[in-house]
Amino acid sequence: FVVRKELSSNRLVVAQGHDHPLLLTDGLTAGQMHWIGGAPPPLPLRCLARIRHRQPLQACTVRDDDRGGCEIRFQRPQRAVTPGQSVVLYSDRECLGGGIIEGADAT
Repeated sequence: FVVRKELSSNRLVVAQGHDHPLLLTDGLTAGQMHWIGGAPPPLPLRCLARIRHRQPLQACTVRDDDRGGCEIRFQRPQRAVTPGQSVVLYSDRECLGGGIIEGADAT
């Protein structure tokens, strides 16, 4: 599996196996945020997130990243956080909004 692309050094980091530790991350950055209520809720915010279709909701904390996006930290490391995919945020079953994953932060 591709773990990450390091464009500055022209490296592609890969890991063998579905459960390799390099595939886990405890956070991500997201941009192009869209909030259902029209404006972001007060941050930091403890809520739930989903990064894959039908994935169980995961506890997280959302913070402003000072660039118009958000930094999201998970309570437990997540597998295969993928730039270009969506992260969707919830309060219980209510959808708060979401954004596009820009990068994963190493554990």
